[in-house]
Amino acid sequence: MQIDIANALSGTARPGVSEEALARLDERVGPAHDRIARGLADREFGYTALGLPERVDPDRIRETVAPFGRARQVLTVGIGGSALGATTLTDALGLAGHVAIDNVDPVLSNRLFERLPLQETVVHVVSKSGTTAETLANFLCVRAAIDEAGGDWTEQTVVTTGQDGPLREMADRHDLPSCETPAGVPGRFAAVSPVGLVPLALLGGDIEGVLQGGRDAVAGLSGSLFDCPAYAYAAICHALERRDAVTNVIMPYQESWESLGEWVAQLWAESLGKDGGGLTPVRALGATDQHSQLQLYRAGRRDKLVTFLAPRDRPHVAIPETDREGVGYLGDGDTTMGDLIDAELTATEASLRAAERPNVRLTFDSDAVGIGEMLVALQAACMMAGELRDVATFTQPAVEWGKRAARGLLSAESSEEADSIEDRAGYVIGDDAAR
Repeated sequence: MQIDIANALSGTARPGVSEEALARLDERVGPAHDRIARGLADREFGYTALGLPERVDPDRIRETVAPFGRARQVLTVGIGGSALGATTLTDALGLAGHVAIDNVDPVLSNRLFERLPLQETVVHVVSKSGTTAETLANFLCVRAAIDEAGGDWTEQTVVTTGQDGPLREMADRHDLPSCETPAGVPGRFAAVSPVGLVPLALLGGDIEGVLQGGRDAVAGLSGSLFDCPAYAYAAICHALERRDAVTNVIMPYQESWESLGEWVAQLWAESLGKDGGGLTPVRALGATDQHSQLQLYRAGRRDKLVTFLAPRDRPHVAIPETDREGVGYLGDGDTTMGDLIDAELTATEASLRAAERPNVRLTFDSDAVGIGEMLVALQAACMMAGELRDVATFTQPAVEWGKRAARGLLSAESSEEADSIEDRAGYVIGDDAAR
């Protein structure tokens, strides 16, 4: 992993961070790193996520999915961290045949069931508690769709859940292959565990490489932001938030990393959006969103940091030669698609720099080792940002409030959250009665 922060320094950007301010912040990074390392060593809630690359047994995962062979199609049923990590991994590594159902939209469900080869689909259902309403509802619908298509869901399902709960009871009752969600790890920090690795294993992906990359990321953590790219990124984010750059645009310059932007958005929002603060993550994709969003980032409010995510290497795809006037620079026989998108990235950085808009570039290898390093390094960065802001990084009380409210609305049980919705006064404009 490498980070370039030059375009976020005060000599270049407004707002920007001076090197003196970074040096002062570095005095806090050392103790914060010690706190993270202590939490990791003691397997404290949340901090223990950084130990997953060392503790997860790839052979155990492969043994669990062995009855399915090499899957043609994998359907992950989960929501939030129970689905995003797996999608990020399979997309980033170019493994076709994985799709996640992570919303309770009936239109989405119907269309998905129509196009999937349901009799051949291996279903990976994920819920730490085993009580997540969206996951359970989707799984019940998936089971029914498989049976209706002539399959047998009990022969096509692998479960990842906690030691108890409805999903664990179901897995035991039907003797389903299963893995455990890691203890003490919130779902958004669990990508490098069976939560994210089971679909990878089903599709023949390089689990060992991902875990090695995660171990490399942990080994690269140190007590100074000047020696640790992950902590440098956390420090820049923290310092710019204090200077009113409160939006963080996550912009990968690789199509297969688009899911990564969604994963980072959850990680950052759910972990750090507390106590009236937290950078608001915005998902963008290079080079596509140069044409749809860059105008705002370059000429709108000065409240944004743009984080570019770039692969260190790309496949060689040459642009065919052409003698058409005005486009010869593209088809000169030497230019590749990789050259073009790298030039787009460099030009976008330069555009923001010229407008004095803060941006940073994170660079990773794009193989399994590099992807594993990227996921774990960004988790470590999130933890450091939480330490610098002194927030409870690993809790999500606002999310739990919404879960209780929805459960109360759907059941006969009264709850404070559901009652507050019932007491809400309407202010409706427009009349749908005639539609």
